[in-house]
Amino acid sequence: MNTPSHDGKNAAPTPEALREQVERTRDELGTTVEALAAKADVKAQAKVKAAEIKEQAVVVTDRIREKTSQAARSVKDRTPDPVLDKASHAAAQVHDTATRVGRLASEKTPDPVREKAWAAANLAQGKRTPLIAVGAALVAVLLVRRSRRRR
Repeated sequence: MNTPSHDGKNAAPTPEALREQVERTRDELGTTVEALAAKADVKAQAKVKAAEIKEQAVVVTDRIREKTSQAARSVKDRTPDPVLDKASHAAAQVHDTATRVGRLASEKTPDPVREKAWAAANLAQGKRTPLIAVGAALVAVLLVRRSRRRR
């Protein structure tokens, strides 16, 4: 405690002032303890961090989808019509050739092998859209590479 000085500047604190000081100290101590408890709660911190990362991943995924869509439109817009026509024509030729080869193979293939091939074909037909998408992408990549080589 402070003792009063001769000039009265350091007068002894009143009991009310001491109570207020004790209350402020308790509040500060409570805040400090809460902050330390929050830092020690690793599970809660991990949940908060996981939520932040998940939110960032959603944003990045949306950006990637948007950029991919823009790139696809740009490639399509920049691809000359003759190239698109050739790709379409090539796809039709591949389809026709595959049909002919399939018929020929079917005629010359033994029955047990043919049954297994039908089972595989039925499985592939169930996943038709992804297979078509991959085939179309492959054709587009090959045509772009071919056109770049000619330049």
